[in-house]
Amino acid sequence: MAQQATATARYPQDTSPVAGMVESSQSPDFSESIVIEFGTPREVLFACKTPLEFADVLRLRNSDGSFEEEARVVAVQYHPGNTLVAARFNREVPNWIVKP
Repeated sequence: MAQQATATARYPQDTSPVAGMVESSQSPDFSESIVIEFGTPREVLFACKTPLEFADVLRLRNSDGSFEEEARVVAVQYHPGNTLVAARFNREVPNWIVKP
């Protein structure tokens, strides 16, 4: 079952030459509304427009704010206009798929 969420990526300064141009006091944040197409207590799969990379850190949050977790990108596949992403939660998140 697909669930809608927002993915906010925070790119560490040392992962991109472009990120090195940003002052250390600034943290480049990108926000995008996505649909989680597959999820387990440990991983999620989704497509997005943001060109994420391996090991990028994401903050996944649903629209009503009852779910907010950090995850790290473990795989990406690039397609024209889309990035397919597999991300692993930083901790096990039991029962997040079934909402009372």
